[in-house]
Amino acid sequence: MKIDAVRKHAMALEAVTEEPHHQSSSFRVRGRIFVTIPPPDDVIHVFIGEEDRETALALYPGFLDKLFWGGKVVGLRVTLAAANPVAVKALVNKAYETRVRKDGGPRAARPDRGS
Repeated sequence: MKIDAVRKHAMALEAVTEEPHHQSSSFRVRGRIFVTIPPPDDVIHVFIGEEDRETALALYPGFLDKLFWGGKVVGLRVTLAAANPVAVKALVNKAYETRVRKDGGPRAARPDRGS
C-alpha cells in the first residue's frame, strides 16, 4: 500500500486535517492525532485501543507491530509495503472513531448569538 492511498482515505473522513508533528506528518480530527506518518513515509502509526490492537496483531502479524512510547504500547506500527489495503483502511477508521469517541463525539453547533 502507498502512503498516497492512506492520505486519500484519511482525508475523506469528516473534519480531518493533515498537520506537521515534529519530523512527521499527522492526521487529526478537531486537532487531535489519530495517525502519524514518520519519515520516510513507508510506515504509519495508528492509535487504537488495546482490544482492537491485539485483534489486529493476531490477524495481520506480517505487517503490524506494537508501537511503544516510553515503554507503553500506544498503537500499531504499520509497514505499508507489506500491508493489506482493506485492513489498513479499517485500522485508520478505527483510530478515527476512537479519537472521536474519546473527545465525546461531534461538537454541537454553537447557537446563533446574533440580534
